[in-house]
Amino acid sequence: MRDLPLAGVRVLELGNYIAAPTAGRMLADFGAEVIKIERETGDELRNWRLYDGETSMLFRTINRNKKSVVLDLRTDEGREDVKALAAHCDVVLENFRPGTLEKWGIGPDRLSEANPDLIFVRISAFGQTGPYAQRPGFAAVAEAYGGFRELVGDPDRPPVRVGVSIGDSIAGLYGAFGAVMALYERLRRRDETRGAGGASAPLSDRIVDVALNEAIFSMMESLVPDLGAYGVTRERTGGRMEGIAPSNGYLCEDGSSVVISGNADAIFPRYMRAIGRPDLADDPDLANNDGRWRRRDEIDAAIGAWTAARSRDEVLAVLDDAAVPAGPIYTAADIVSDEQYRARNMVQEFDVDAGGPEPRRVGFPGIVPVLGEASLPIRSVGPDLGEHTDEIRDRFLGGRR
Repeated sequence: MRDLPLAGVRVLELGNYIAAPTAGRMLADFGAEVIKIERETGDELRNWRLYDGETSMLFRTINRNKKSVVLDLRTDEGREDVKALAAHCDVVLENFRPGTLEKWGIGPDRLSEANPDLIFVRISAFGQTGPYAQRPGFAAVAEAYGGFRELVGDPDRPPVRVGVSIGDSIAGLYGAFGAVMALYERLRRRDETRGAGGASAPLSDRIVDVALNEAIFSMMESLVPDLGAYGVTRERTGGRMEGIAPSNGYLCEDGSSVVISGNADAIFPRYMRAIGRPDLADDPDLANNDGRWRRRDEIDAAIGAWTAARSRDEVLAVLDDAAVPAGPIYTAADIVSDEQYRARNMVQEFDVDAGGPEPRRVGFPGIVPVLGEASLPIRSVGPDLGEHTDEIRDRFLGGRR
């Protein structure tokens, strides 16, 4: 097995749910030793979408490659153990409401006393500062504040949410990037001050502050610039992307669906000929995107009628012959059987306790990004509750129980 780029980095994860644990997963995937602290009842994610058994596949996925240690942060003993562990770590991840760790006496200032190089990644609803900092909030609320929810769904219906915790996941990615950025800065600082007794960076420079609403807002492309420059307020457009046509999802005769992106000026004429509509291909009003957007409903109706009379495979074969970008809208079963995912080791199987009398062979999503030609192997799926408590106590806490 290749050397992993974050081997030697140790992370103390105090997070719950999805955001901070996603950051921890990213760091663990690439070699960091991530020590996940859980209360006696465990991370609540263990019970989310739990169809059988004691630990959900959601938890197993987001907490892969980590070690689980049970500590009670509400007790003096638990907090002292956290301080002792932090002294041996490079990064602390947390996603409590701002001020919670400080109230418990294990805020960044206290944890830095024994480890002045310690990096803190703090993920919260609205960040550590500002008038909203103390407000509680899950990603659903942050997605609304960030402008995302307003654009999801059909224009004649209330906004909807996507089927995954996208706000938490994006914040987690930013948290992992922030941690690596801070580790690099620490390394650069050491190189610059080598031989000069280099001091640690000030605490403010070692805190990575990720707000869920800002993580979402950063993904909103030109939402705000469009308002300032043109006075345009973007609106929900269903399966379309505003101002781009035709690009949408379409239902096929066999009940499956496809996405077709035929919005480029050079592609559109051959797209229309492929679906038997040369009149649209030759219409001068549809030669550019502005004209197509104005008549998007007419174009989508023509495409939808064509796909509805054909199977998904037939639709994709015709469009492939015409060099029109298109693809199937995959289900989980489609992903598992897809040759491209398999070729890049993007579905990795493990025997897992799923509540039955015997373990089940379960596929888990591979590690992204790929280093080399295929996904790095997952070392372990999310641990059982407290699975590594004794190991970590023996290594860092003098074996005390």
